Amino acid sequence: MRVATAVWWFFTMILLSSYTANLAAFLTTQRMLTPIENADDLSSQTKIKYGTLGRGSTMSFFNESKIETYERMWKLMSSNPAYFVNSSKEGIARVKSSDYAYLMESSMLEYAVERDCELMQIGGLLDQKGYGIGLPKGEVLFLVHKNSEKMLQKSQTNSHVCLKLHSYEFR
Repeated sequence: MRVATAVWWFFTMILLSSYTANLAAFLTTQRMLTPIENADDLSSQTKIKYGTLGRGSTMSFFNESKIETYERMWKLMSSNPAYFVNSSKEGIARVKSSDYAYLMESSMLEYAVERDCELMQIGGLLDQKGYGIGLPKGEVLFLVHKNSEKMLQKSQTNSHVCLKLHSYEFR
């Protein structure tokens, strides 16, 4: 009888500890899930407010977009001026202090996320645009050479400097 009781208690303890471990793992993974995965998710909900800088290319993008999701987002944002911010600093502060998603250009967003671990980027790019500098032939090498020493000095002083160069051959 004692052996049966010991086996029963051992079995019960194993079952209880397995249940507790699985419950803890389940609750942890549920908390890590993001309710918003992309712009469509953001536009389909009402809990998290979102906006852009009150002027500039991101605001213009939403204003001029013919894509249904972005039109819906613009309609909501433009209906309440409080959704817009006066500076990126204000937008980031609002993200950290309330249920607010700040929509900004990808280069600025990457910079902000790299510098502040409390921020994260959700989804991909809304639009694909690039910036370019037109220079006379041969001038690119001079520009890179002229600034490379300054860039190197900045990167050695703990500044986060990232330079992406694309070289294209035009004929």
